[in-house]
Amino acid sequence: MSEPRRRMSGKERREQLIQISRTLFAEKGFDGTSVEEIAATANVSKPVVYEHFGGKEGVYAVVIDREMQKLLGMVTEALSASHSLIKLERAALALLAYVEENSEGFRILVRDSHAASGTGTFASLINDIASQVEDVMVDEFVERGYDPKLAPMYAQMLVGMVALTGQWWLDVRKPSREEVAAHLVNLAWNGLTGLDPRPRLTASSRGMEQRRAPLPPRPTEKELREMGKARERELKEQEKIREREQREAEKLAREQEKTRLREQRELEKTREREFREQERLYREQEKAREREFRELEKIRIREAKATEKETARQARFAERAGERQGKLEPTE
Repeated sequence: MSEPRRRMSGKERREQLIQISRTLFAEKGFDGTSVEEIAATANVSKPVVYEHFGGKEGVYAVVIDREMQKLLGMVTEALSASHSLIKLERAALALLAYVEENSEGFRILVRDSHAASGTGTFASLINDIASQVEDVMVDEFVERGYDPKLAPMYAQMLVGMVALTGQWWLDVRKPSREEVAAHLVNLAWNGLTGLDPRPRLTASSRGMEQRRAPLPPRPTEKELREMGKARERELKEQEKIREREQREAEKLAREQEKTRLREQRELEKTREREFREQERLYREQEKAREREFRELEKIRIREAKATEKETARQARFAERAGERQGKLEPTE
């Protein structure tokens, strides 16, 4: 005989509804998904969905909030690296990793946001990330002699470039995310021909009647060679930093895997101990119930015997009383 299906707890049912809704929202969007479909997929009635979330808008808000917090957390962690280049590389990898590992969530975020999501739109998420990148850009601009007031604009450019690339890569998935991240960083860090600290539109765009501003002097051959050597030294140093951090990351990953396996073994042992303890308690309860049943049976038997004796005693008493009555009656 098949065992009866275990009834879900409230927490388990809520998590099941969130995961089912997440898949449906990714496939069909908010408007294309109904409470009836969510309930039917979860094999529950509509009131169950309303009980947990108050309706489709409630579960959608929970899904959006989870995905935003997950992506924002991954990017924020990436921006905690020490070197700016490493921050950029890790942030690009974090976004692409989220796209690859949470495709359903990313599809939900980049869809046209519904009013139920409130401020939880992909645009607001990009602004949150850009605000963090802006702090990094300000430090870099000050160090390199650029105007730090331009940092917010450059942060939007940088984050927008990475985000749009992630949307494109969501469907194509080629090349690998590491290669895509490398190309992103190559463009963002090195630029097409080198970043100009004071970029200007061309004279033809500004109009012939506008006074032409003097261009900065062209660097000499010697200065170009020195700049090239400095860039090579910087790239080598960055490569060393990248290799060192990669080795540290691999070491940390191995240690984390060992810790995870150890914790898993401990958890299995704990569960086994709990199972054995539950079995022991169950056996003790069964024995207690048996003892109680035997005691009750003994009491019932004693009471039955006592009743039987009392009945017999009363019968004898009645018989003797009858006999005495018969002797006392006068004879005719």
